[in-house]
Amino acid sequence: MKRFLALLVGCVFIGSAAMVLAKDYQVTGPVVDVKDDAIVVKKGNENWEIAKDKDTKTSGDIKKGDKVMIKYKMTATSIEGPKSKSDTKAKTDDKKAESKAKTEDKKSDAKPK
Repeated sequence: MKRFLALLVGCVFIGSAAMVLAKDYQVTGPVVDVKDDAIVVKKGNENWEIAKDKDTKTSGDIKKGDKVMIKYKMTATSIEGPKSKSDTKAKTDDKKAESKAKTEDKKSDAKPK
């Protein structure tokens, strides 16, 4: 039991450390635009729009034309993988049943009365 608890605590520690250790990036350039929720910086020929929130630390009043260095992290918010074969088969079966029902409806409408 003690080993299990120690293993659990170790896994939690490693998982939280991995979140803290997310790679930092930076971009430097003149400010193109400042919005409440983002800042746009020109890097080379491209405009980089980087989101910001109330927790974003800023030094001074940033305005258009100022040269700034922005440090940021990239973290995935969702990841979608390939559909499972059973999901694809179920959708195919649904389409076949729907097509068959439409065909039967057309046949019943075509019968002379």
